[in-house]
Amino acid sequence: MQITIRQTKKTEYNYTENFTREIFWNLFTPGCTDHFILHNLRKSKEYIPQLDLLVIYNKKIVGHIISSKAKVVDNQHKEHEILCVGPFAILPEMQKMGIGTQLLKHSITVAKELAYKGMILFGDPNYYHRFGFDDARKYGITTKEGQNFPQFMALELQKNGLNEITGRFFDDEAFQVNETDFLEFENLFPEKEKGQPKFPINI
Repeated sequence: MQITIRQTKKTEYNYTENFTREIFWNLFTPGCTDHFILHNLRKSKEYIPQLDLLVIYNKKIVGHIISSKAKVVDNQHKEHEILCVGPFAILPEMQKMGIGTQLLKHSITVAKELAYKGMILFGDPNYYHRFGFDDARKYGITTKEGQNFPQFMALELQKNGLNEITGRFFDDEAFQVNETDFLEFENLFPEKEKGQPKFPINI
């Protein structure tokens, strides 16, 4: 299968945001806020253009992934820069064809080349362990609430890159959804009905 992976162009921002909305709608929660998060990440100072990536097959965008700057704050209140992965979306009909694997691997490669020490994500361990992600507890990293669970994972990008990074993980403010701003943004998209999530998150 011949695919192309490249950086997202500004002219493709709206398309990829709607693309993300369509894929995540009613998937894990009623409705979706992932497209709003993606939109706000692109306006954030923590945005990294080189890690805003899409995959094209037959001249059509079939997948997208973004990683942004985040931080781990240790017990001495020192901040350590790290990456946060997501949203990460692949067209349902193109899943289980290796496209997501290639896109994530490419993203990891670019992150390594940019000299980031590690990345964090929330996801299915059965999927992400194959890429080297492991329980963040292994590295002494918790959520900002001080919690650990299997879906909260970390990946070391450089040798011993996470050796001195321990503490609580904080993603960008873009992940904190303001309801008023979100509803205003949502009006830009076709109306969709909220329903029961297909894969509810149990943490």
